[in-house]
Amino acid sequence: MSHFSRIQTELMEKEYLLLALKDLGIEYQEGELTIQGFAGTTMPVEIRIPLKFSFDIGFRKGNNGYELVADWYGVRGLNRYQFLKKLKQRYAYHVTRAKLEKQGFALVEEVKETGQIRLLLRRMQ
Repeated sequence: MSHFSRIQTELMEKEYLLLALKDLGIEYQEGELTIQGFAGTTMPVEIRIPLKFSFDIGFRKGNNGYELVADWYGVRGLNRYQFLKKLKQRYAYHVTRAKLEKQGFALVEEVKETGQIRLLLRRMQ
């Protein structure tokens, strides 16, 4: 038996979620869409990520941010935990950078060390 699972994320803003997906080179579709599961069951989503030879995954807005939804029994070629870890890192990067730029900081240097991102910012006067 197969079913849809929803994973609550800390991803609140669609703009930064889409930027993070783009950074990871993930193609997506936006709109009032559905993803398909076992036996033709469907789930509505706002963002669909088509996967080859697999059920698609998607995101939908919940009360506390976006949920990652999929029929994981039919998802192939994607580890959900590694995917979410990388996605949350890129999302946090975009949120942090945007918030600090609004406070008058400018990005001076970005260094990636062993999977970590270090930002050097300078306050512009």
